[in-house]
Amino acid sequence: MSSVYNTGVPMSLLSMQILAFVVFSLALVALSWQSLRKRDSHGFYRFLAWEAMLPMALLNLPVWFVQPFAPLQIISWMLLFASLVWLGLGLKLIQAGVPGAERGDASLLAFEKTSQLVTTGIYGYIRHPLYGSLLLLTWGLFFKGVNGYTFVLAALATGFLVATARADERECIAYFGAAYRDYMKRTKRFVPFLF
Repeated sequence: MSSVYNTGVPMSLLSMQILAFVVFSLALVALSWQSLRKRDSHGFYRFLAWEAMLPMALLNLPVWFVQPFAPLQIISWMLLFASLVWLGLGLKLIQAGVPGAERGDASLLAFEKTSQLVTTGIYGYIRHPLYGSLLLLTWGLFFKGVNGYTFVLAALATGFLVATARADERECIAYFGAAYRDYMKRTKRFVPFLF
């Protein structure tokens, strides 16, 4: 797989992966720059998780559709599909939290500025369906091409996502108070009834 750059010299797959990493990383920095200035924010750790997932996705790109019915590929597809379900359910309901200007924290993305605690639907079982979605995505990407590099990246992304959720919980306790503490007692972090 090669492409031609302006000089007419074929660009290797590795060069394209590095270029894609730089471009996507710059986009993530642009999206997260407020969070990167606030190290204790959940957005800071979420950025690090994205930065661990990105090279894993790029490293596994060449094997994305190789042997699509192999056992590891099937596991990967199931995790990726579940990731989309978690994401869809989480995004649909987060709007019920009435995002608004009341939460003036610049490190929060617009849809994260919820002023009402959402405890229905998937949020009635888990506190972080969007981060749960990213966990499923992480391990779905890992199973596309299992090796030592992708395992380290998946483990890092997982650790950063757990740190993201913990920081988000601190922020929610600060904003919602006792109501959020009670909510934490009734729900799991990422997977209903388990974790």
